[in-house]
Amino acid sequence: MSLDVSPALLEQAERGEVDEAAFVDCVRNSLPYAWGMISSLVAQLKVDGGEFADNQTPPPDEQARGQLLRALASDAIRGSLERHFGVRLAFQNCHRVAVFPLDPAVDDRLARFTSVRGQLLNQSPELRDC
Repeated sequence: MSLDVSPALLEQAERGEVDEAAFVDCVRNSLPYAWGMISSLVAQLKVDGGEFADNQTPPPDEQARGQLLRALASDAIRGSLERHFGVRLAFQNCHRVAVFPLDPAVDDRLARFTSVRGQLLNQSPELRDC
C-alpha cells in the first residue's frame, strides 16, 4: 500500500469530495523520505534561484526508493505535491527528482530535462538495478 489512509480521509473519499490539504498531509505522513526530498529541493530552489533544483544522490535504501517511485508515479500524488509547493516536478531514473518554478521562462530547461536525450544522458551502470 502506498499511503496510510486514515479512516476519516477514506470516509471523505467514499462520500465524494476530498480535502486536498488532508490528502497532502496523508502523503507527508505516508511518504516521509519523498516528502523530505521534495521539500528540501523546493527550499533550495527558493534560496538559490535558478532554473531548477535537483537531487542526484541515490536513496539510502529500497524503502526510500519506493517512496519516491510512489510519489512521482501517481498522477494524484504528484499533482497534489506540485500544487502544494507551487512547482513542477520532473523525475529521471529512480532518484533524480527535480523541481522547476511555475515560470514559462524555464519551459525550455524543463523540456530538455524531461527529453529522451536528457534521460539517456542521465544513465550510469551504477543505476541499472534501481
